[in-house]
Amino acid sequence: MIVWAGFLAMVATAAQTIPKGFVYLDEAVPGIVLDIRYAGSNNFVGEKITGYDSPRCVISSVAANRLILVQRELSELGLGLKVFDAYRPQRSVDHFVRWARDLADTRSKSSFYPNVPKSELFERGYIAERSGHSRGSAVDATLVDVVTGTELDMGTAWDLFDPLSWPSNNEVSLQQRANRLLLKVVMTKHGFRPLKEEWWHFTLENEPFPDTYFDFVIE
Repeated sequence: MIVWAGFLAMVATAAQTIPKGFVYLDEAVPGIVLDIRYAGSNNFVGEKITGYDSPRCVISSVAANRLILVQRELSELGLGLKVFDAYRPQRSVDHFVRWARDLADTRSKSSFYPNVPKSELFERGYIAERSGHSRGSAVDATLVDVVTGTELDMGTAWDLFDPLSWPSNNEVSLQQRANRLLLKVVMTKHGFRPLKEEWWHFTLENEPFPDTYFDFVIE
């Protein structure tokens, strides 16, 4: 009886790793591809980010249901979504802020902000003390070929802090702009609004937790 009670306690603990109203994206959206770089060192900080204890992706169940529709429509074109980030713990945002204030740490500058002085990351809005991701209904995504897994060319890499990453930027090629537009059109059709500074960032309209910044760890 004691063993059985312990097992039930373990199951209950596992079920509580994410709050009610959230889901693991790979379990909720068939065929979605994940590339959770904040769980490793391939990101603008250059190290694993606090709060990303597993390379998994969490998002509100309402947003996940919308992404199912996005994925379904893209599949008709032989395409799918690759997601880099969705829910982001507040402690992760705090990690970004600490990093941004350390002006001596520029190990990732050449790859992620080559044309922007690190001292201006706050001023230009690339780093902030609060992030819409922490509310659980924002997603960073790109498009991939479902057969090869190859990302469509968007003109810049994800998380490049640069005007080239703006969806409206005309310095990228016509095909790159068309790829960005396709992503934007499908995402907005299914209830997500874009961000003017980042072609990859979308937030669910009428998000379920508009005033709550969560801090549970991704496990």
